[in-house]
Amino acid sequence: MSKIVNFVDISALCRVFSLFYTNQLKVLGRIADIFKGPHRKFAWFVVIVTGLFAILWVVGPGNTVIHWAKAGAEIRRQERLIKEYETQNAEMDERINRLRTDRDTLEKFAREQFNFAVPGEDVYIVE
Repeated sequence: MSKIVNFVDISALCRVFSLFYTNQLKVLGRIADIFKGPHRKFAWFVVIVTGLFAILWVVGPGNTVIHWAKAGAEIRRQERLIKEYETQNAEMDERINRLRTDRDTLEKFAREQFNFAVPGEDVYIVE
């Protein structure tokens, strides 16, 4: 019984494809008739003008596909920079918090960055 069902399914599938192919041939035939018929000059005019507009849309001046692609790349670059700066800001906030709350960290920072010393202590700078 299943073989009959499979045969029917394959047969139906073949009919669908043949109808599609037949309709496609009819459409292609109609298109060929347009380019061979009395309105062939107008048909070629439409094709050429449409092609020129498509080419200008891709590479022409102004707002084109190439400009859109460049703008998209710039947006992605800027978003990466934003994430990088947010990470740096978080690290600096953490460091500021440590300097405000931990006296030893503050003392180490003052000695390293500004060459501070405790009164009576000698400071040697080595470069």
